[in-house]
Amino acid sequence: MVHFQITLSTKQNPLTVASSLQIMAARPRLSFSPGVVKAGAAILCSNPKTVLWPKLTSSCNISYLNPFRHGFRSSTVKFIKVVTKAMSESNENKPVSGLPIDLKGKRAFIAGVADDNGYGWAIAKSLAASGAEILVGTWVPALNIFETSLRRGKFDESRLLPDGSLMEITKVYPLDAIFDNLDDVPEDIKTNKRYAGSSKWTVQEVAESVKQDFGSIDILVHSLANGAEVSKPLLETSRKGYLAALSASSYSYVSLLKHFLPLMNPGMSFFNLGLSFCSLHLLNSCTIADAGGSSISLTYIASERIIPGYGGGMSSAKAALESDTRVLAFEAGRKHKIRVNAISAGPLRSRAAKAIGFIDMMIEYSKANAPLQKELSADEVGNTAAFLASPLASAITGAVIYVDNGLNAMGIGVDSPIFKDLNIPSDKH
Repeated sequence: MVHFQITLSTKQNPLTVASSLQIMAARPRLSFSPGVVKAGAAILCSNPKTVLWPKLTSSCNISYLNPFRHGFRSSTVKFIKVVTKAMSESNENKPVSGLPIDLKGKRAFIAGVADDNGYGWAIAKSLAASGAEILVGTWVPALNIFETSLRRGKFDESRLLPDGSLMEITKVYPLDAIFDNLDDVPEDIKTNKRYAGSSKWTVQEVAESVKQDFGSIDILVHSLANGAEVSKPLLETSRKGYLAALSASSYSYVSLLKHFLPLMNPGMSFFNLGLSFCSLHLLNSCTIADAGGSSISLTYIASERIIPGYGGGMSSAKAALESDTRVLAFEAGRKHKIRVNAISAGPLRSRAAKAIGFIDMMIEYSKANAPLQKELSADEVGNTAAFLASPLASAITGAVIYVDNGLNAMGIGVDSPIFKDLNIPSDKH
């Protein structure tokens, strides 16, 4: 639940609207008719100096229940201050402490979940813990194993949420994000036995299936990457391997957002609160703020720093992903009011990361040199994603958020023997 405290002023008569406009996480639907605006339990007092709107829910229409005193003149109303609070629905009548994240009524599609130990899974859990409905897209060759493990309860321990319940995945879709549509799929993939039994798994087809099944989504997460030649130095990387890394790890995000944008519920904003009062009529419209749609991708510090061993075009792919994040934030924001951000996550001992071959070394390096000397938890990345998807991040877009215990801020490795006499604080002391 999100509360907005709004103070308004007019030229003719000072009008203060002290309100708790409670906006449910469900998608707003506002309708107006001449002189009649319906609002759940909204009551506008006849006191010309003070008007109270105790409750406004986005799932209701808005209406006047009591007449205004005659004598109001038409006047332009402008914002002075907006204060935002977020709370869970179950506590809507209780005092709120802090800013808990509430994504009830939101639906998320997470692309790139194939097991229970990666960042995609952690993001799904955090979004589910915040109340969002979860849909996932799983790489076609891994689909059978993932669904079988899920069905047999092998992931039940990992599905456990803070309230004791288990994360529910409403539907799992087969997905191969390197193919935009069926015409892009080569014959050897179509006839590959690992793809047998699955259909409608290209990006366009998955988006169409989600639209048919659910109509819309609010949150899109890109949590996938692949570089067949990742272990090769850049100078030894083939053109085919380099372009394949960019296709799977960066352009796949452009394609996903392109095809899912029409399904994403756009955000609303306080773009215009043009309230004109004339007798009993509300002549203009009231636009109410909502976090709107949010899209998130995962990147890595190799996009801007040299990470020997992270080759095959993967560092270039991550750099492209971050550049695209900024451009997509502009385009999706202007056209659809969708926010686009990236999380630059530190090293995690996931199944995919193990393929690089030196993930344990990177984790130890991070623990030795980051400002926070601890191993990064996947949940910390998941919680950041939940924040970015929530109303609390309604003004954040085009950003790369570092979740790496601060390693990105370091200019040199402090575990070097060169610094042995500097007495640098360390957990080893």
